[in-house]
Amino acid sequence: MDSRYLRAFVAVAEHGGISAAAQALGYAQSSVSAQLKRLEADLGVSVLVRAGTGAVLTEAGTRLLPYARESLELEERLRRAARGDRPRLRIGAPESLAHAWLPEVLAALEYGAGGTRTGADVALTVAPRRGLERAFEAGELDLMFEYDNGVGPVRPHAVVGHCRSVLVAASGHPLARQETVTAEQLLGYDFLVAERGCTSEMLVDRFGRDLLAGAQQTLLQGSMAALLRLIGHGHGITLLPELTVTRELREGELVELRLSERIRPVSIVAQWHPRLGPAESAVRALLAVAHQADPLRDPD
Repeated sequence: MDSRYLRAFVAVAEHGGISAAAQALGYAQSSVSAQLKRLEADLGVSVLVRAGTGAVLTEAGTRLLPYARESLELEERLRRAARGDRPRLRIGAPESLAHAWLPEVLAALEYGAGGTRTGADVALTVAPRRGLERAFEAGELDLMFEYDNGVGPVRPHAVVGHCRSVLVAASGHPLARQETVTAEQLLGYDFLVAERGCTSEMLVDRFGRDLLAGAQQTLLQGSMAALLRLIGHGHGITLLPELTVTRELREGELVELRLSERIRPVSIVAQWHPRLGPAESAVRALLAVAHQADPLRDPD
């Protein structure tokens, strides 16, 4: 199977149309159309339905897509091995881990903390939880770091660290003047959540449900940075891993509300695909380095 045909097919699937795929690939639209026709001729089935300016996958195309991506990734590994290049490692992480913890872990790996011959050319994707999970399922990521949401991963996985959970607000918030805060006192204030399924909502669901039962919760569609700025301006409170707000707490932009009830730490979980090829040694080394860099060595 000519990899050009598969690349054109995957591009159309990802960009939603032949014109957009051609632009992304740097080809003429007629060239992409011709490659798709040759792919369908080779397979003996239709993989796309053209509709106006877009295209949607047929059932056969949907079945083909993960194998096409896997084939293209295998070709990339083959080329890198033939050239003697380091393996490529595609990593995904949420914003809260990608700006405060993961860069140090990756730097330590690059400087040899994981041992000799364990380096890799890392491509880091920073996205909300659901986006990371879609990319991981689509085979676009080799390894993914997330906070544990209580749903058992189906692929190989390991707990590599823990992080303290903190309730934060602006320094001028009424509750910030109190030495400790009870669950009942939280009920009168808005609780901000960045997006459905994001870290703050997961922590509410798993670690703070009893504390925050009955509290007002506002879904904020946007980035973690936007949520923190709103909190800093006095618009409510939120519950997050401490890594997310380390700088804001240090600079005094936010303050921690000390709860009278104990909130358990949250685990940092790594998931990876079972067939990593040459990148497997780099993943094993990275997991070991990440474990050594556990932000909370004693989660109890």
